[in-house]
Amino acid sequence: MSKTPQERIAAHSAEVILGPNPFVGFRARDVAREALRVLKLAAAQPRLTARTATSLGRELARVLGDRSQLAPAPKDRRFADAAWKDDSRYRRWLQSWLALEQAVGEWLEAQQLPAHSRARLQFMTSLLTDAVAPSNFPWQPEAVKRFRESGGHSAVEGLKNLWRDLRENRGLPAQVDKSRFKVGDNLANTPGSVVLRTELMELIQYRPTTAEVHELPVLIVPPQINKYYVFDLTPEKSVVRGLLEQGLQVFVISWRNPEAEHHDWGLAEYAAAIDTAVSAICNLGAVQRVNLVGACAGGMTLASYVAARAAAGDARVHSLTLMVNVLDVSAVGDTPMGLFATPRAIAAAKRYSQAKGVLDGKDMAAAFAWLRPNDLIWNYWVNNVLLGNAPPAFDVLYWNNDSTRLPARLHGEFMDIYNGNALTRAGLLRLHGVPVDLGRVKCDSYLLAGTTDHITPWKACYRSTQLFGGRNTFVLSSSGHIQSILNPPGNKKAEFWTGGDTGPDAEVWQAGAERHSGSWWPHWHAWLKARSAAMRAAPAEEGSTDYPVLAAAPGRYVLG
Repeated sequence: MSKTPQERIAAHSAEVILGPNPFVGFRARDVAREALRVLKLAAAQPRLTARTATSLGRELARVLGDRSQLAPAPKDRRFADAAWKDDSRYRRWLQSWLALEQAVGEWLEAQQLPAHSRARLQFMTSLLTDAVAPSNFPWQPEAVKRFRESGGHSAVEGLKNLWRDLRENRGLPAQVDKSRFKVGDNLANTPGSVVLRTELMELIQYRPTTAEVHELPVLIVPPQINKYYVFDLTPEKSVVRGLLEQGLQVFVISWRNPEAEHHDWGLAEYAAAIDTAVSAICNLGAVQRVNLVGACAGGMTLASYVAARAAAGDARVHSLTLMVNVLDVSAVGDTPMGLFATPRAIAAAKRYSQAKGVLDGKDMAAAFAWLRPNDLIWNYWVNNVLLGNAPPAFDVLYWNNDSTRLPARLHGEFMDIYNGNALTRAGLLRLHGVPVDLGRVKCDSYLLAGTTDHITPWKACYRSTQLFGGRNTFVLSSSGHIQSILNPPGNKKAEFWTGGDTGPDAEVWQAGAERHSGSWWPHWHAWLKARSAAMRAAPAEEGSTDYPVLAAAPGRYVLG
């Protein structure tokens, strides 16, 4: 069945959303500084600037004479309407903009700049040229057609949407129709119970769906930004349900959304909370070991915890799964996320969160959106305002917009890890005085990355294979940052790669890896079941005398 325009927008956005990433931020002053730099470069090189202007003038002349060969990229959905090609007025407008974009690109290429500086300038200029793309104006063909067909009603609805976004979404166009989802109703609705509640977290025990279960449980530790239910969205996408159907016992931590008064919660406090959860699970199941699962920035916390426990001689962690997670951050500077992560920007980001007590996820979400404006801003500007449509209803985008806050201390520690690449340097980071050395982690690890993930690039994720001391399995899944995780069986377009030699070179691994069609979930399930011991009768109910049921899943903290 073909998708509607709104469904296509939502599906594409879900591929590029940034998900749970504590980040330095994206400061307007950085953009302004780069803009000033462009002007200075232009003034300092009058011959180059004049040559570029002359070239642009010639191309514009060809546009006016209808002799230009410029055309948008075949897959550029902004100009899919036939009028951009068939109507000479629209075609000349589009070609004039393409000529400008081309001239700016050629001028930048001629600059003698270090690669990182060039990337910053290219990013900044792309922000400006994308903003003035012809598709973003009310008189673009699709908007005009919709206006005529609706008798002007689309303009009225568009203005209503714009007013709502100004009031409720800091001026950015809404990405999702939030009225269609409710946590605990059509999201995060897998049956289970809260069996432990501390100041930092709730521990959810899910109800087995098989008569027998593997002896060793699985504990999912989510990132601290965004809520845990990315692992339990709708039933067909639920990672939790997928594990339960394999006869695995599943527990999930649901972090409390911190307020300013919790500003001093740091890595040590979160690691202690994980340890409390592990102890409770061992007590509930009368077992000595647990399989741990983490994702994205939460992987930093989880890997640090596992390394500290290994250093302390604690053998309760039986295996470790990390999804779309970068521990060696030395390559992040090559990504859009790292372009503006200068020492000055990092220091400013830490001061900001310290002053407020927390780093608000909504601030980060707005900054992230400007890193991918065509996908996360202008798409919705056209849909919501110019066409007067409601934003799409998509569960992944609802979850992505249900952001949380980071305590100032944890945010600062994440920045220190980033700045010093601390997880690659044994002993630089300590938890309760215990040195963190990932090389001392001897349990088996399963490391997942996504082929089109621009937040945690797969080659950066791959570097974790060189950090842990145990056997590791690296798996590369098709799709982006979040969609590579939410990849249940049944997607005919899905594919993944396994089996290459996990030496230091990611490309060598890729050359030796085997491609598989379908979801990577069955591969992971088999790996996990092989490390979950024998089967036994499933527990009849959640909780125990020591850990009584406190509430039904999804619990209280996820609603805060």
